[in-house]
Amino acid sequence: MSVSAHHESLHQVFQEDTELLAMAMENLLGLEVGVVESVEVLDPTATELRPIERRADSLFLVHSSLGQFVVVVESQGKRDDDKRRMWPFTVAYCAEKFEAEAVLIVVTDSEPTEKWATAPIETGFPGFPTQRTCAHVLGPSTVPVIHSLEEADDNISLWVLSSLVHGRGRRGAGILEPLAAALWLLSVEDRRVFTVYVEAGLTGSPALNIWRQLMTTMSLKNPHESAMWYKAKLEERAMKKGLEKGREKGREEGREEGREEGREAERGHSVLRVLEQRGLEVSDEVRARVEACRDLEQLDVLFDRAFAVERAAEIFAD
Repeated sequence: MSVSAHHESLHQVFQEDTELLAMAMENLLGLEVGVVESVEVLDPTATELRPIERRADSLFLVHSSLGQFVVVVESQGKRDDDKRRMWPFTVAYCAEKFEAEAVLIVVTDSEPTEKWATAPIETGFPGFPTQRTCAHVLGPSTVPVIHSLEEADDNISLWVLSSLVHGRGRRGAGILEPLAAALWLLSVEDRRVFTVYVEAGLTGSPALNIWRQLMTTMSLKNPHESAMWYKAKLEERAMKKGLEKGREKGREEGREEGREEGREAERGHSVLRVLEQRGLEVSDEVRARVEACRDLEQLDVLFDRAFAVERAAEIFAD
């Protein structure tokens, strides 16, 4: 059975950065892993038992201070009851084969699939199951929507995971534009790898064209200048807006409000920059309306329209 690029990107991102797997288990799923010493990427065909072929999407062996965990990572775009019936076998087989505690993680960008995958799998007599398998799901409710390097806690891999889970939805535009700029902070090789993952994850959705236009725009500009500008904006927002408001209204409340206002200002700037990069004339009136907007959802709508309109003022069309 063939699999899509989108399917593959959801689990292979952990192969690219194994530290992301340990971080996601601990911080996003609430699993106490302990001090991680190493994470091995295993051959997923190791879950095959001839003559019946069953294999995981990705397989990892985590060595930590609490012991060894064999982690089965499954990418799931939609409900698949046949796949679900295989998971208990895969978990039990891996636990025995690698003599480690087995953990099943399902990665999805679909809210209905997330709900379906979270339900325990019970086999045996009704009401008295012989075996109960529970998947830990990385999906829309557990993976945060990330708009900046600050929100990602300087973890580009986590930001890429956020784009894979949320990038195809209505909140995608707010994730992709700043991510495209932040990727220029990486080495050429790392930037190439993560760019491919994001593109694969957006395959089949309108967001793919937005992503390609963003990366083209960044490459035509001075990439280093774009990255440094973005990094400077992050530092300025954290230092000035977060800390100053923290002194006035309480440190924690100020930081949160500063981040919110920073996202609004950054989003508005992105809308104007796309219009200007397309060679459209941006009047003072249009600029003032964009800069005055404080609704992130509305700014996302304006951002999407900025790629398609023939005149700048048309982004406000009802």
